[in-house]
Amino acid sequence: MRLNPEMATPKPVEVRYGLLHNIGMAAVSVGMIVFVIFRFVTDPANAPTISLNDTRFVMFSILALAMAYYVFIGLKRCLDRTPQLVIDHDGIMLGFGRDRRIPWSDIPWVGMRRLAIRPQLQIGLAPETFLAADLKLSNWNLDDNLRSIRGTPAAVMVRDNGLDTSASAMLDAVKAFQPNLIKS
Repeated sequence: MRLNPEMATPKPVEVRYGLLHNIGMAAVSVGMIVFVIFRFVTDPANAPTISLNDTRFVMFSILALAMAYYVFIGLKRCLDRTPQLVIDHDGIMLGFGRDRRIPWSDIPWVGMRRLAIRPQLQIGLAPETFLAADLKLSNWNLDDNLRSIRGTPAAVMVRDNGLDTSASAMLDAVKAFQPNLIKS
């Protein structure tokens, strides 16, 4: 039986920010800001007064800043075409502003877990590698695709929302390079 050379060497998988998701996030945020401004322009009696003493003005200002932030994030991610996660024969490169390459020898396991309705890729790291990588993980950053896993030291979770590749496709890529690391 002859082996197909393409099947012997899996191709690297590069995961980038998804254009549709991030443009959509920016467009919806702009739409929300425009809608509120339109409502206040067409019905000035219902508009809040421009004063910090008016709680409605403060609330709408904070919401407008939040929506402007999502416009910024959406556009920034659309323009950023660098890979945020690379799975290849050398290991896994974690991007998302950290840009750390983790060799396969420092990854004891990789698994999948559902968080709410979405599957998330989980990557266990050797404790010394986790500390040396200094990934600056936060449980409070809602827009970060790379997170810590509660109760699991030295492990990270890759959320696939806003990325162009699903978590299950990322797990399949890991299986292609290192099938012995898969944890069920």
